[in-house]
Amino acid sequence: MTIQATLSPLESNASLETNKKTPFLLKVLVMVSMMSLIGGSLTAVMTYMTVGFGGSFVQQWLSSFALAALVMMPVGMGMMTLMTKLIGTLMPEKSDHTRNLVVGVIMAVVMESIMAFVTAANTIGFSTTSEFASGWFNGFIAALPVGLTIMTVMSLTVKPKIEKFLKS
Repeated sequence: MTIQATLSPLESNASLETNKKTPFLLKVLVMVSMMSLIGGSLTAVMTYMTVGFGGSFVQQWLSSFALAALVMMPVGMGMMTLMTKLIGTLMPEKSDHTRNLVVGVIMAVVMESIMAFVTAANTIGFSTTSEFASGWFNGFIAALPVGLTIMTVMSLTVKPKIEKFLKS
């Protein structure tokens, strides 16, 4: 006696949909657009703190954003992966939300430090150490609440969905 399993049209469509892979280009575009939104808003705050809203603000902001994006995006992707694995290893008993929140805070501080450095270097330069340090600190401190808010929201809501999307 042979039993044959038949799939209903609904089950057949569901199995076909689970076999589809998200195109790599779409994954890259989603990540680049998210990082651009975050990096653009943070470098705007940092640029404002160093040069104000003058006639050169847009030019300074765009160049600071471009430089930060070239540095931030590759570093950010690698750091996020490493931090997620490290925190998962160090805090295995904690919930996903707790681990994601810790990763978010660490990433906010590290990435904002890098963006503040790039923004200060672009807008002030290295001619005087005290001016550069002051520009870096002011940009970092002004953008920190914005960055922590973004990273908290991202870590608790968006990050789990993005991870699932990237694995698809």
